[in-house]
Order: sequence, then structure tokens, then C-alpha cells
Amino acid sequence: MKQTIEYEKIDEILAQHSNQKPPIVAILQDIQEEYRYLPKEIFPYLSEKLKVSIAKIYSVATFYENFSLSPKGEYIIKICDGTACHVRKSIPILDALRKELKLYEGKNTTDDLKFTVETVSCLGACGLAPVITVNDKVYAAMTPEKAVKLLNELRNGEGK
Repeated sequence: MKQTIEYEKIDEILAQHSNQKPPIVAILQDIQEEYRYLPKEIFPYLSEKLKVSIAKIYSVATFYENFSLSPKGEYIIKICDGTACHVRKSIPILDALRKELKLYEGKNTTDDLKFTVETVSCLGACGLAPVITVNDKVYAAMTPEKAVKLLNELRNGEGK
């Protein structure tokens, strides 16, 4: 499902940063906050408006791990696979979420753009392992069953 780019919104974001030397990172952060990813269609537009090369914008967008060039879901679920979480069985949680959402390695986002499931090296909550986050809210001592229950709550609008 492709998202429509509203160039007026991009112009608003650019206007917020107009008194500075092109702050490419800040502009890309604002655009990603608006769209939940960086649509590739905006690169030529930004290049023209900021008077910098598309390659420069693309290099910034791909250098920082926090930027995404593919659409992400409304709910971004991160499963910690650091040592503490891994030994406390984080992978079965990942497997349960993928199965429930019909996702697999290489496909992290549902077709309806509702959920994105990612693994991360560490969430910094080792004492609460295994841990997942949903839009940066921490859920501790997870199990595959608890994760699926949380997923169903989010689907039903109860987890907001």
C-alpha cells in the first residue's frame, strides 16, 4: 500500500528549518516522523529545495540506522536479542509475532502498515528480560503468549 506524498507538508517542514544551513538530519527526522519512513520520491524534491545533491541526502538517510527507506507500521515492535534477552528466550517471542502477523525474514511490516517487527541488539533493560518495546514503551518479562495477547490488544485499540 503506497502512501501519498503531500509536498505541502514537506514545504512546512522545510520552512521550520529555513533559518539554518540545510540541517539535513533534522529535516529527514521530521519527514520520517510524518510518514514513518523516508519516501524515495522526496529526495529529488529536497535536493532542489535545499540545493544539495540527491546523493548527499541519500547518504545521510542511509548512514543513520534510525532512518528507514521502507514504510513502517503504526506500531513498531522491537524485540531485544541482546545476551540477557536471548538466553531468556527472546527468539520464540519473535517467531510467535511473525507467525501471528504472517511476517518472515526480509518482510518486517504488515501489508496494512499496522505493525512492523524488528530485532535490536539491546534495549538496555537487561534486568527485565526478555523485553520488547511497542513505539518505545517497554514491556518486560515477555513470553510468546504475552506478546500475542499484547498484539491482539493493539489490534483492538486497547494498547494505546
